[in-house]
Amino acid sequence: MSALNAEPRHTDINFLAVATDLLPEGASYDACVGCGLCASGCPASGLFGMDPRRFINMAGIMRSCAAQNMDDSTSAMGLRSEDFVEIIEETVEELHESQPAFAQVQAPMDRKGARFVVNQNSREPAVEPEELAPMWKIFDLVGADWTYASKGWAAENFCMFTGDDDAWRKMVETRVDAINALEPEYWVNTECGHSFYTLWKGIERFGLEANFEPESLVTLYARWIREGKLPVNSDWNKDNIKFTVQDPCQLIRKSLGDTAAEDLRFVVKTLVGEENFIDMAPCKSANYCCGGGGGFLQAGMAEERRAYGKRKFDQIAATQAAYVATPCHNCHSQIEDLEKHYGGQYRVTHLWTLICLSLGILGPDERKYLGPELQDVNLPGEA
Repeated sequence: MSALNAEPRHTDINFLAVATDLLPEGASYDACVGCGLCASGCPASGLFGMDPRRFINMAGIMRSCAAQNMDDSTSAMGLRSEDFVEIIEETVEELHESQPAFAQVQAPMDRKGARFVVNQNSREPAVEPEELAPMWKIFDLVGADWTYASKGWAAENFCMFTGDDDAWRKMVETRVDAINALEPEYWVNTECGHSFYTLWKGIERFGLEANFEPESLVTLYARWIREGKLPVNSDWNKDNIKFTVQDPCQLIRKSLGDTAAEDLRFVVKTLVGEENFIDMAPCKSANYCCGGGGGFLQAGMAEERRAYGKRKFDQIAATQAAYVATPCHNCHSQIEDLEKHYGGQYRVTHLWTLICLSLGILGPDERKYLGPELQDVNLPGEA
């Protein structure tokens, strides 16, 4: 094939830079409201199923990747390292003030030699810090030797979804260097699917030196329950509320396989009662994608995303479960949105919420994703 006829590789093109250069002075793609006027007059509309609005939606993912490059925090929400440290410190102080029974709970930062380093999805520190404390309480209860890293702390990596290997590598290198500097035994991803895949597969793909082993928080939960460090049970579920689980593609299908899927089910069954667990069909490594992965949740194509997610909605509805537990932020947001859009009858929750609920250590302000029937169940301090 001649150079003239060769197809350009997408990794050769900085889509966002090219698109930005085409804008008139003072204009911004952020001003797009999707009215369709540009599409109606564009001669390229319809080619390959695309129109100008879809190209702008693609820049939704590119902006997230660009935000990750703004600071060594690598946060797709643009949360800087110093802001992360400040938010963590303030949230710890607020926990001590609002729940004195947990005054001993800490969230260490940059503690060299801790057994494991934990990353953190940006969503919690940026917009819902009340979701941070449940995980810290669990770590405190089991006596975990852990720390955050102030640099490269963010769990998400949308640069991977752009197809730009250089950007993906840069994100992974920043995080690996930060973790290596703290000399832990292993690194733990929070309840998030793609953060596990993007870091560890990135290390393998780019031949990076990682002086630590990877670990999933789901696997740790299962191990701590089996060892008796997390004395959870389903006694709180007196009304026999039904639960199901979503298997994150990046964590189960693409990374750890059915071993992690079995750990996930062991944890949830122990928490809610085996008789109150209803699995999806198919499940585990064969489970359907939620329809929001691969950066699709951030791409702005809500109509298409919901259409793809209809199969997942129907799959959940068939279980008749009142709650879906999932260790993935993309799955969480997508499945929650599908429930609202299609008029479902379920809620979506994190595992740390259910663990702390079972243990009687879930505070009243840490129940955002629980329904009214569970707002006053097993509150801290109850006999």
